[in-house]
Amino acid sequence: MARAPFIGRLYWREYIALFASLIFVFLEGFIRVITLGLPQPIIRFCYNRSRNLFNLLSSSQGRQARSKQRTIVSSVANASDFVDLCSLFGYYAEEHVVQTGDGYLLGLHRLGWKKGQEGLRVNTGEGSTLKPVVYMHHGLLMNSEVWICLTETERCLPFMLVEKGYDVWLGNNRGNKYSKKSTRSSPASNAFWDFSIDQFAFHDIPDSIEYVLATTSQSSLSYIGFSQGTAQAFATLSIHPNFNDKLDVFIALAPAMSPAGLHNSVVDALIKASPDVLFLAFGRRSILSSVTMWQAILYPPVFVRLIDMSLGFLFNWTGKNISTHQKLAAYPHLYSFTSTKSVVHWFQIIRNKCFQMYDDDTQAPLSLGATERYYKVTKFPTRNIKTPIVLVYGGSDSLVDIAVMLKELPRHTVAKEIPHFEHLDFLWAEHVDTLVFPQVFDALEAYAGRDHQQQKYLTNGRIIDTEPWRSYQGFSGDESSSPMPAEISEGKTRVERSSASRAGASVELVHHTSPAQLVGRREATTPASPSPSILRSDQKQDAVQKSKQRWSGSWLKGDRRHRRSGSTSSSRSTDSLVRFSEGGISIGVGKPMIGGINSPDLAQKDQIQNSNRRKS
Repeated sequence: MARAPFIGRLYWREYIALFASLIFVFLEGFIRVITLGLPQPIIRFCYNRSRNLFNLLSSSQGRQARSKQRTIVSSVANASDFVDLCSLFGYYAEEHVVQTGDGYLLGLHRLGWKKGQEGLRVNTGEGSTLKPVVYMHHGLLMNSEVWICLTETERCLPFMLVEKGYDVWLGNNRGNKYSKKSTRSSPASNAFWDFSIDQFAFHDIPDSIEYVLATTSQSSLSYIGFSQGTAQAFATLSIHPNFNDKLDVFIALAPAMSPAGLHNSVVDALIKASPDVLFLAFGRRSILSSVTMWQAILYPPVFVRLIDMSLGFLFNWTGKNISTHQKLAAYPHLYSFTSTKSVVHWFQIIRNKCFQMYDDDTQAPLSLGATERYYKVTKFPTRNIKTPIVLVYGGSDSLVDIAVMLKELPRHTVAKEIPHFEHLDFLWAEHVDTLVFPQVFDALEAYAGRDHQQQKYLTNGRIIDTEPWRSYQGFSGDESSSPMPAEISEGKTRVERSSASRAGASVELVHHTSPAQLVGRREATTPASPSPSILRSDQKQDAVQKSKQRWSGSWLKGDRRHRRSGSTSSSRSTDSLVRFSEGGISIGVGKPMIGGINSPDLAQKDQIQNSNRRKS
């Protein structure tokens, strides 16, 4: 089909879809203006009429099933805030406020106490109970409530982490329900909403993490993100190298970086359009603020059906893994405010197929010439990330292109697929506790509080190194471009395995020889090494004992070089194994095999002996 003359940005059918979508947007805005002036009796009338219509069209079995679950569902759905949701399940939550470098006040929530332990001092310094810290961050158009608005405690990840002994913190983006305040501008101004993913990465995430670490007196924590919460972590770690040492592990649930695109052609046309068109449609402040209006005037099952239809229309999601009761409880907490600019930023990323910073100088439709030759938007350098990354994604998630994502991430990234899972299933699916939680717990146990330069993570028999020079087994990258020695590229590394019966998975921590060590070993090994036959037995025992001390001491002290300078080379890598049990992780260091002994006295004797041989 021919391009539109002069403009050439979209096809004719795409312009038709674009204008049709704008008509619907303006119509919705007009209805919202009218409803703002409606008295409460009229709103209740609309609510009751929609409820009667839904009950008339639904089956008797459905009405009976809803009546059985009505108590807990209505309690969760009607909970006013994060603290009320936690109190429904018997947990005590703290509220904190952190000020970003550019003046925004962000709300943080803390879950650090099991039921009945509210008076316990946790991570408050000397004399308090020390717990590993976990930071969790929500997705686009959400807030921290999405993590805990479930109908069963067992399917709530923050509550399960608390029961396992973690100090759990949950963050919020600027502009949402808990962060709608700034010291420099008012939410009624355009300046307040002038932010995108760039500001999340430069301010919100690093400032929140710094506050959590300072409050808990910890040097590092583990990060769990969902959807855009993973993109914000990717961006933060890529532009703040020092933060790679402050995160033990980054667990990305339903990771988002460069989505392949949206399902519907109308929205796809919006993505390809100029950002100015989106600002014209949604304004320059918060986006989709009319959602709260529809939630107020519609009967909850009707509102749920409307949300399901919208998600299917935009992303081709069916929502079949989430029960109706869970939707009734969670969907009232699904939406929270964010800026139109942050959504435009995602449209730029999808259109350009690149995880980039916000483009302030977008090309005009009538511009001529190859401007890309002279201007290139800055990409987030995600390949520079050193923190261990564990991706847990859904096989039916239209927003995840795992092949593209792995190419943009460091080679130590671990990817685990949950078949038939869609995007929101990682929050609210019926079987999220059996399919997703074990992956999270295994990653936390393997990495939390440990030197991630010396670790491997294994899931279902697949070993993935966390060192940059190792490749992910499921990654289809070109191995020939790697500078690895042949011994490493051929996979000649000894591994001790221990299968964990829990959740049918096995996880390992493996210590092995790096390429630098291997090259150094070749240089250190000389033909003049003394033969073991000329060593006295006491010399042999002394040398072996010293070598053991050097290897084990280097490992237990967390020396990233794996051995001290000048220490004896080993012909085999020292294996270390993580064993999972109820008591935590235990590390066992294997016995090294000594291939050469670096002793001045023995070397001198060897030279004398060789000299005598040449003379004879």
